[in-house]
Amino acid sequence: MSLPEASTGLSQRSAYEPDGTGHWGVWGGRHVPEALMAVIEEVTAEFEKVRSDREFLEELDRLQRQYTGRPSPLYPCVRLGEHAGGAKIYLKREDLNHTGSHKINNVLGQVLLAKRMGKTRVIAETGAGQHGVATATACALLGIECVIFMGKVDTDRQALNVARMRLLGAEVIAVASGSATLKDAINEALRDWVSHADDTYYCFGTAAGPHPFPLLVRDLQRVVGMEARQQVLDLEGRLPDAVVACVGGGSNAIGIFHPFIADEAVRLVGCEAAGDGVETGRHAATFTGGTPGAFQGAYSYLLQDEDGQTIESHSISAGLDYPGVGPEHAELKESGRAQYIPITDAEAMDAFALLCRTEGIIPAIESAHAVAGALKLGRELGPDAVIVTNLSGRGDKDVDTAGKWFGLLDDHGDVVGQKVIGEDMNTEFRDSEEAAK
Repeated sequence: MSLPEASTGLSQRSAYEPDGTGHWGVWGGRHVPEALMAVIEEVTAEFEKVRSDREFLEELDRLQRQYTGRPSPLYPCVRLGEHAGGAKIYLKREDLNHTGSHKINNVLGQVLLAKRMGKTRVIAETGAGQHGVATATACALLGIECVIFMGKVDTDRQALNVARMRLLGAEVIAVASGSATLKDAINEALRDWVSHADDTYYCFGTAAGPHPFPLLVRDLQRVVGMEARQQVLDLEGRLPDAVVACVGGGSNAIGIFHPFIADEAVRLVGCEAAGDGVETGRHAATFTGGTPGAFQGAYSYLLQDEDGQTIESHSISAGLDYPGVGPEHAELKESGRAQYIPITDAEAMDAFALLCRTEGIIPAIESAHAVAGALKLGRELGPDAVIVTNLSGRGDKDVDTAGKWFGLLDDHGDVVGQKVIGEDMNTEFRDSEEAAK
């Protein structure tokens, strides 16, 4: 059977829509200042129009196919599966998209929407930098001014993506307030939007925030799961036993989960960042270690203390280093339809290395959390299991972090443990232990 059109996720209504106030059960809504209500209503009205606008949908479909490179392949990891009890692990290769992640699926739709609305300036937040790169890319393509807000901690650990954004013509503003990570970048972007609502569109990067963003982002990402569902049926003749994805705010996960929600025999497993371990308090495992509350425009789960103050999150992965999660995920958790498991930094980095060495694929550290979850699930389910895992991004941006984690680079980014040959060389070999002294 043929795969769905790339714009189908936006145009095709599902049985899992929020109510008129943007709630899935008790989760979601609009918890925003009055100053933002008018502009959010404007986005909502235009979003509803484009869902049935043939010209808009055809343009989005053309860009997703010709520019992004959709459909992305579903790849069977034979050697990786040997480390997962013999289970068949398929990777949905969103890392092969233009700009290197699933983020472009959402951004092309939103920047097209901004242009339709007559906005001349687009702002966005970013953690790992992938959403920022995708937004800068789409703005360059469509000729719109672009400003990216990024936590100072993240600009330091994702310097390559900062350079990419600037090469694409975007202004990158480092946010030093709070923990200087993703949540603080979102806060500053929201403040900017209040001040420049007339000419500015906020391209929200994840399936969180006030309505309509959780729905809008989900529908633009739903193509991932729609393709994967048909691809696994074509390859295996049946649905998978499980679908696995990493979860920060939750856009890549809800995108691949959504077309499988009605398939009750398919387990939906989200892998959240446990950092140094949930018991240490240094983590970003919002479901495992969080409680319900309102955060950045929506009612969902978040990391907070007894007084309702947000607790700082921690993850080696900049894209998962976020103390909240999207409201539809909260509904999936509470209903029991999806489960969310913690994956530590160490488990994610072990999976990162294993995927590199067994399949020749360098994943984003965010995606490595999902690979770690798939390995665990495969060992649980056994050799007859079929597991679809969303490889949401590639790891070019994380080579510096991974190199230092595995002792391949020193703290200054210089190579450690390399073999040197040549008659003019005094040193033939330095191992990593000697170089670290």
